[in-house]
Amino acid sequence: MIKVGIVGGTGYTGVELLRLLAQHPEVELLAITSRSEVDTPVAEMFPSLRGSVDLKFSDPKEASLVECDIVFFATPNGIAMQQAVQLLDAGVRVIDLAADFRIQNIADWEKWYGMKHASPDLVAEAVYGLPEVNRSAIRQARLVANPGCYPTATQLGFLPVVESGCVELTSLIADVKSGVSGAGRKAETSSLFSEAADNFKAYGVSGHRHLPEIQQGLARAASESPGAVIGLTFVPHLTPMIRGIHATLYARITREVDFQQLFEDRYAGEPFVDVLPPNSHPETRSVRAANICRIAIHRPQGGNVLVVLSVIDNLVKGAAGQAVQNMNIMFGFDECAGLSHIPVLP
Repeated sequence: MIKVGIVGGTGYTGVELLRLLAQHPEVELLAITSRSEVDTPVAEMFPSLRGSVDLKFSDPKEASLVECDIVFFATPNGIAMQQAVQLLDAGVRVIDLAADFRIQNIADWEKWYGMKHASPDLVAEAVYGLPEVNRSAIRQARLVANPGCYPTATQLGFLPVVESGCVELTSLIADVKSGVSGAGRKAETSSLFSEAADNFKAYGVSGHRHLPEIQQGLARAASESPGAVIGLTFVPHLTPMIRGIHATLYARITREVDFQQLFEDRYAGEPFVDVLPPNSHPETRSVRAANICRIAIHRPQGGNVLVVLSVIDNLVKGAAGQAVQNMNIMFGFDECAGLSHIPVLP
């Protein structure tokens, strides 16, 4: 058994972490922090956890986080970079679900996130936590930067063709839709029911902070084109649903391969990537509440554009579930431990 702490347990990723970790056979939940909900029973805020989580929220300054084997930061951007160093110095391993350690170029990070980085030295050490790419490095890591939700769905969809060098890397397109929970639990006008329901809109078209993260990951994956510049048009959309991400990805074909076989071979043995049969259309509800990415490949009219459909639950494979998957790898557990939930339908 390992002792686990969560910093910032009151948001949607925090409660999803609690749901998954409470059922994990190798985990003892030791501390859950919240500055605003100190001494509030977790199950009082989240009745779904009644009988499964008996802890109360504790003050971050008083929580016994240094006694943990691993601590998850389910906090807004800018928190982990200030607090992680103390935990790492105490021998605690850290997984950050925010963006503090995802982008290696500090200047790029500061540009997109609008603040000075507090721990640039840790950025070089942090391992990007996409298991399908960095499994061996994650196993040895002290600090893991959990990928964003949009980057997870987009990278998993593009990786096989980028790695094999069979598509044009300067004209990739990612048309991606997300449920409202991706915006977090904080109160914002755009997330109100009467604003988000019965509505569909694009946002961040001129630039979204997940863009450099995706470009960084795909550039690393371009083994057939070392030093490649990734030209990516990334357009996110807000959809009137709670959970789910649907990425429709476009790539111009430069070399003929059996694309279905390419994807099946790339993800053979990957427990949480499901390559569907030809002509399939994955739905967000097919992955709801599960740590699965489902992918389908299309070539409309047999033309020179490949269309990849990639769906995940933004709170699970796009956040908390992937974080638990990384924890399993770090501690040598079965990678599927605590994550074998069948998707919820309807």
